[in-house]
Amino acid sequence: MPSDRLFGPSLTTPAMADAVSDTAWLAAMLRFEAKLAAVEAQLELIPPGAATAIAAACDPGRFDVEAIGQAAAASATPVVPMVDALRREVGGDAARFVHYGATSQDVLDTAMMLVAREALDLLLADLSALASECAALAERHRGTQMVGRTLLQQARPITFGFKAAMWLMGVLDARRRLAAIRAGRLALQLGGPVGTLDTFGPRASELVTRLARELGLAEPELPWHSTRGRVAELGSALSIAAGAAAKIALDLSLLAQTEVGEVAEAAGGPSSAMPHKRNPARAVEARSAFAGVTAQACVLHAAMAGEHERSAGTWQSEWPALSEAFRLTAGAVGRTREALTGLQVDTGRMRDNLGRLEGSGQSEDLASAQALVDRALAIYHREEATR
Repeated sequence: MPSDRLFGPSLTTPAMADAVSDTAWLAAMLRFEAKLAAVEAQLELIPPGAATAIAAACDPGRFDVEAIGQAAAASATPVVPMVDALRREVGGDAARFVHYGATSQDVLDTAMMLVAREALDLLLADLSALASECAALAERHRGTQMVGRTLLQQARPITFGFKAAMWLMGVLDARRRLAAIRAGRLALQLGGPVGTLDTFGPRASELVTRLARELGLAEPELPWHSTRGRVAELGSALSIAAGAAAKIALDLSLLAQTEVGEVAEAAGGPSSAMPHKRNPARAVEARSAFAGVTAQACVLHAAMAGEHERSAGTWQSEWPALSEAFRLTAGAVGRTREALTGLQVDTGRMRDNLGRLEGSGQSEDLASAQALVDRALAIYHREEATR
């Protein structure tokens, strides 16, 4: 039974949960095996008939995900039971060409890149939706005066549009970073048993080039079994994206405090004991998700220090950590977007709170804030036009 039915739904999105599910990972692993066999046949490394049989057998619906997961405990990888099952599905003499020349890490690392690609497409769309909400608020409230706060104390006047513009810049920065990874850092993994490509002889380089093209992944300079920087980089970028969303969520929570009362979520969350309360539930969930992403990023960073040509534990820790990081980042971004959608902005309360600030009519402060709003919106519209 799934273990995330009680807590999971509030901390991710349905689309992301599907994109990084066990079924999605299995489908990606089988896609690698099918494409590997096809390219090997093109290069006359295995018989064409074997490649055809392997491709036909690589249908995820023919495999029992739970059984493969249970059997994985014996080999510290789901690839061993999956390959065994695939060989049974292929049958005959062709079965001996399943997984030819590859190793478990080739399958899982490439599957990780394929899963990450689908997940990044979803997340980039979610970040764009969040950016749109921020930009709309910045434009609508370009001149809405409010208190600027530093160290949680009233400081100098700003506009609410300026605050939203700063949120926007954080989201755009996170989106750029993830888009760059999506465009150039998701690479094929193929190295064979110790990463030397020895099984493939003189056809190794061509095999890598063709297989990367078939899978739509970048061609690596060398096999990266023991070089985990691209995975750690992805973990960092996910944490930064979740953090950009959580920053907005924290500001919303502070502005929604009863004593401040400057904003409120359109659909505030109820309290089990106090009917009068209207909690910033979406913002709360976003911050909770971010806390989880940072933990998973630490796991991915720790995996960089692995033993020799294949690590004994750190590499294996990446699979669940990356899936969870994607799930939680989608939750942080999605819940923050929901919090901003239809956000109720009490401009009167903003004026009242501003009135307590000595020298609140400083026009130069407001003019500077508005100029920065305009600059942020120009950057946003320029990036939107070139996406």
